Amino acid sequence: MLNLLRPLAFFDLETTGIQVADDRIVEISVIKLLPNGEEQVLTRLVNPGRPIPKEAIDVHGITDEKVAHEPPFKDIAPELIAFIGDSDLAGFNCLKFDVPLLMEEFLRNGFDLDMRKRKVVDVQNIFHKMEQRTLAAAYRFYCNGDLTNAHSAEADTRATKDVLLAQVERYDELQNDVAFLHDFGKRGNMVDFAGHIVEDSKGTAVFNFGKYKGRAVAEVLRENPGYYGWMMEAQFPGYTKKVLTEIRVEAFNKGQL
Repeated sequence: MLNLLRPLAFFDLETTGIQVADDRIVEISVIKLLPNGEEQVLTRLVNPGRPIPKEAIDVHGITDEKVAHEPPFKDIAPELIAFIGDSDLAGFNCLKFDVPLLMEEFLRNGFDLDMRKRKVVDVQNIFHKMEQRTLAAAYRFYCNGDLTNAHSAEADTRATKDVLLAQVERYDELQNDVAFLHDFGKRGNMVDFAGHIVEDSKGTAVFNFGKYKGRAVAEVLRENPGYYGWMMEAQFPGYTKKVLTEIRVEAFNKGQL
């Protein structure tokens, strides 16, 4: 049993594609593990408001007909935020894809799930550091079983939960603590989840792409104020733009701009 100080919400998304800034959720499942070991489950189909590409249907089997009468994301967003509450988050490959895309959907529809005080445990990153496999192989390796109904959001979410529990049991070096698992499983020191803005060794937010890679964000915005406007108009994820704006406002308030 995981040692939890507050709930840990495992989640998985099925989507129209793999582009964080443009694709949409068609199914979401959240399994909230409470500190007392109790589980609460929320699974919802979502109408993405656009045709689901065949390539995506081939992966998860969710067709336009299946979601035709389901609510759009904006209608289930309040329920999701209330269900997640103050939980930390966990998922398989969630730092690279699921968290940024979920944040994008919330922001696109006028909602904000505050991530600043949440820990995020990426079970895939832990797995890859320890064994270098996929979710199905992870389930087979750690849980001694075959993952059936793969690419069903709830099946994948439950498998991810079971794998993390087994990982904590298997490896002595993995502390039974969400804060430790958050640090162990993260990809570098990302500030915006998409990896466009990261922290350097001094904890300063720096750009991680383009001509200003490695430069402090506040410093770049002071020298080239137009760079902020360019990023806000370009095809960056909404959460990256939100983080950029927060850094800009903080720098302004400190007299750095």
